[in-house]
Amino acid sequence: MTVLITRPAPDCYQLAEQLNAAAISAIAQPLLTLKAGDGLSSLLLQINALKANDYIIAVSHHAVTFAHDYLVSQGAAWPKNVHYIAVGHKTAATLTKLSGQRVLSPEHRCDSEGLLALPELAQVADRNILILRGNGGRELIHQALTARHAVVNYCETYQRCWLDLDGEKLVAQWQHQQLDTLVITSAEQLVFLTTRIPTQHLTWFLNCHLLVPSQRVAEQATTLGFMNISTVGSASNHALFTFLSNFS
Repeated sequence: MTVLITRPAPDCYQLAEQLNAAAISAIAQPLLTLKAGDGLSSLLLQINALKANDYIIAVSHHAVTFAHDYLVSQGAAWPKNVHYIAVGHKTAATLTKLSGQRVLSPEHRCDSEGLLALPELAQVADRNILILRGNGGRELIHQALTARHAVVNYCETYQRCWLDLDGEKLVAQWQHQQLDTLVITSAEQLVFLTTRIPTQHLTWFLNCHLLVPSQRVAEQATTLGFMNISTVGSASNHALFTFLSNFS
């Protein structure tokens, strides 16, 4: 088994190094880089508009770290009188550490659906909810909470910048390395990489074993034509390493 890790740096390199040390062949290939988002300039205004018992939801640890760095640069701190919720365990741990506040997250299903099932979000009518995210994504959370009559706003704290990849060259390299397993942690990355694969190699690519974090991404993969899909239940390096160790 040879595994392709596509998540952004440094996570992709850390997971690949961990897998290789465990005698599981792994290749790191980020699909994008991250930079500060245009929404940061309005973050303080949005936070200051929150009232007691309103909500801040973080959808990734990158959203948290970029927001925190901006707050520090402005001499500001995370508010203490609001509820904090994170999509996944890693995001929750990052937000807990940087904000110093209690952070809720789904215990088992670490995705949008799992977050929306939290009892704490069942009754949010007239509450202000600020979602920290990158440029795009997690529309389901916004739609569902708006339908529950909350006042929902985004702050795009970071921006994804897709890399200019040479699909023909990469496929030749991957096939030479006998690549047969893919780790792709978001629907956006899945679509992007699929569009970079030359048509004559798509059958090979779609027959690779695909590991994704959630059912939503698995459904997207099925639509694209993937045949062999495993849902890990989390996008964390720990969960991915555990799954691959057991699978190998």
